Amino acid sequence: MFPAYRTNRRLGYRRDDTNLFFSVITAFTLQSLEKDIEGDDLRELIRKINARILINYPAFQNKDGLKTYNFWRTRPTDHFSNGYVFRHFDHFRIPDDADDTAMVYLTGNPASDELLWLKEKLAAHANGTRLWIKNTYPEYRKLRAYSTWFGKNMYIEFDVCVLSNLLYCIYQYKLPFNQHDQDSLLYIRSVIESGRYRHEPFRCAHQYPRTPLIIYHVTRLMAAFDPLILKRVKQELIDTCHVLLETDLHPMDRVLLSTSLLRFGIRPPEIDLEKFTARTFDGFWFFIAGLLTAYEHRWLYRVAHSGWFHMYWECEAHCWALLAEYCVLKNSLQQ
Repeated sequence: MFPAYRTNRRLGYRRDDTNLFFSVITAFTLQSLEKDIEGDDLRELIRKINARILINYPAFQNKDGLKTYNFWRTRPTDHFSNGYVFRHFDHFRIPDDADDTAMVYLTGNPASDELLWLKEKLAAHANGTRLWIKNTYPEYRKLRAYSTWFGKNMYIEFDVCVLSNLLYCIYQYKLPFNQHDQDSLLYIRSVIESGRYRHEPFRCAHQYPRTPLIIYHVTRLMAAFDPLILKRVKQELIDTCHVLLETDLHPMDRVLLSTSLLRFGIRPPEIDLEKFTARTFDGFWFFIAGLLTAYEHRWLYRVAHSGWFHMYWECEAHCWALLAEYCVLKNSLQQ
């Protein structure tokens, strides 16, 4: 497993965090580069890294043996690993989620019956099947889109980045398309067309509440599968990348936006990778947990976007994988 940390710099908080998420998304990123990377030795290295990550999956599998996966270990339970307070209370133990599950399926070798089971499982937890979403814009509340979370009593949540990863899995394995898939794509398109992904990214993606992160995930889906519903937001995403690249950004956000343009076949301004060290990644987070997003009371949700109530996850290995991705895509475009 790759080391990761959960932090809140405002509170002086930092803990080692044993989670599946960063190892599995790093594996996915490296796996996606394998066919385009030069050198048999590098391809073999990627295969070895991914094999060592894959053997950890059972420790994060659903506690009852179902083929869904958790952010933290379930066997034994290890929520808020290495913490002092939250780890001692079951109230803070989160259910399995669609994000980690999709990435496990994408980096593993699932059987066809497992994939069909997953599709049914997702539908059973989608909006409107048992519960209706509350923490979103009124016009989205009747969309039958997928929720981030499994779990019988868990609230419904739409996250544009989680939906992008989930749809990537569905397209990758050519699973049967239904209303849940259609409405998930409509949600993605609407938050981009409306500009909400720029002005209120937290409301569009509770786990990835920054515009560069949203652009990165959506463009990855579009570049791989070119969904018809999303075609008309392509230029909006390109224009926003150009605008943001003219602003003062964290170097890794610049990498995310440049990678997104490269996926669309557009050469962005050159990034000098020689200047990057581990210190360059300082303060860059790819994923958060909002401690108040689970509460559907409108007054609590009003302050849920505040950084005081967020935990931020950082992972150096994943940052290096993002640099490798940028480098490979840049070289492929030049060729």
